[in-house]
Amino acid sequence: MNIQDIKQKYGIIGNNAMLERAVDIARQVAPTDLNVVINGESGTGKEIFPQIIHQHSARKHGPYIAVNCGAIPEGTIDSELFGHEKGAFTGATETRKGYFEVANGGTIFLDEVGELPLATQARLLRVLESGEYMKVGSSKVQKTDVRVVAATNINFYQALEREKFRADLYYRLNTVPIYLPPLRERKEDIHLLFRKFASDFAAKYRMPVIRLSADAEQVLVNYYWPGNVRQLKNIAEQVSIIEKNREISEDTMLKYLPQYNSSNVPSVLKSEGYGSGPVFESNDREIIFKVLRDYRGEINELKKMVYDLASAVSGKSTVINAEGEPVFNRIYQESHSHTPPATLSVQPGKLQPMGNSPQVIEVEETLSLQDKEIDMIKKALRKYKGKRKSAAKELGISERTLYRKINEYAIED
Repeated sequence: MNIQDIKQKYGIIGNNAMLERAVDIARQVAPTDLNVVINGESGTGKEIFPQIIHQHSARKHGPYIAVNCGAIPEGTIDSELFGHEKGAFTGATETRKGYFEVANGGTIFLDEVGELPLATQARLLRVLESGEYMKVGSSKVQKTDVRVVAATNINFYQALEREKFRADLYYRLNTVPIYLPPLRERKEDIHLLFRKFASDFAAKYRMPVIRLSADAEQVLVNYYWPGNVRQLKNIAEQVSIIEKNREISEDTMLKYLPQYNSSNVPSVLKSEGYGSGPVFESNDREIIFKVLRDYRGEINELKKMVYDLASAVSGKSTVINAEGEPVFNRIYQESHSHTPPATLSVQPGKLQPMGNSPQVIEVEETLSLQDKEIDMIKKALRKYKGKRKSAAKELGISERTLYRKINEYAIED
């Protein structure tokens, strides 16, 4: 099958070159039986590509099992993957087959593979190298013939540096990498996707199809889409159900886009695996995104306060931050005055003139992402009365990541 046939069969919408490259690699690697790692942010549709690989391989008549590694508690994940013997641990009332035994002769898809504990990574490495594993509570070596397709939204290089992922397992898994671009890098596909989702929901709910004005389309194109295609689909469904007027304007669309900003979010949110700029763990990225949005309003208020203060002192002002970079300028022509204006240094709780030198107001900006992150986690836990699953969903991270951060920050829930 060619690329277009595969896209049509699996419902892949878009003409982005990177997306088509990913489909082409999946098509070519499918018959080879090589291990594959699919990299991409949450919501980009990574779960479709293991199905393409399985259905176009010699294993297509064998089992296909998808496992979300991030959703399985750390204490039971070995049992889930490799099985256990009766009496191996409390509650093991009978022998159980693991996913690697059930998927023998087929394909196993390990989603969020970066969430695996190090001990489980060692067991997985042995399976990949020799096809051997042992059930929990057993000393008997068993064999399996399984092709592994993994997916992750973490940055592997950073995980390797922090020793959160085994280097030998990474190189064993990452025989063929497939990269899925985020929606903000597929701007030409956004309207196509929205129109398809709107049409589907109109048929599902038996109502007229919504249509976007030119300005509303531009709003979608300019949005950052932290939730990618999944978020776009959810918004299309919300608009389809709620709006009585089927012609959607810019103002209407803005109501459905949280923290909309017409300019793209700075590259500080990108990971090295997806582009340039500093790197964050993928599960941390959603929290950091929320933190930066919250800080934006506070910083703007601070700048306005300093701006007004500078204007009251003199008609000419230049405001810089702690790194010496200009924040904003307000310049008045003062042809009638030859007296150099005073210099001010503005720090928390202090305002001091500093003699006759070019007027500079220094703003000290201290952003503690960790403190903000802890505060957001506490608020989510309080909101859901300590229910970690609901809190993790609110924060946009996996339950395991939330559990790790609670331990890391010693948060009482």
